[in-house]
Amino acid sequence: MVRTLVRPAAPPLLTVREVAAELAVCRATVYALLERGELERVWVGGSIRIPVASLEALLARGRR
Repeated sequence: MVRTLVRPAAPPLLTVREVAAELAVCRATVYALLERGELERVWVGGSIRIPVASLEALLARGRR
């Protein structure tokens, strides 16, 4: 008998470059948003990833 582990799907994550392209800003602006706490960050290894929900929340607030 083989046991299958059921894990919840991880939320979609974006790179800094992808968020910058979505917002039509430079990467430095995305890093500034991260530093001010306007975007959430998740560390994956040594790389920053931004949850899609965090980007959507930022856009809903109308800030760029």
